[in-house]
Amino acid sequence: MTQLDVLYRYEGHPTEAAMFALGNMREVYGIRRLQVDEEWKTVRVEYDATRLTRPIVLQLLRRAGLQVVEELPLIPPQPEPPAVEATPAQK
Repeated sequence: MTQLDVLYRYEGHPTEAAMFALGNMREVYGIRRLQVDEEWKTVRVEYDATRLTRPIVLQLLRRAGLQVVEELPLIPPQPEPPAVEATPAQK
């Protein structure tokens, strides 16, 4: 069993029917957890990669009625460290 997480951003406010369908997604074999963050308009899905793929998870979310816009990285971009100037070696 290989557990993976994927994070999607959605548009609009999910309808009651969409939220009910998202709740039923846990019944799909391979879906472990579903977290909806209405403030950030994101949904995070933990799934078994030996049973499902990212495109299938995305299709399940869209069939549930969620207007998925994009996949987001789970790790935010890190700032680049400041450049260090090379100093000539002293004798």
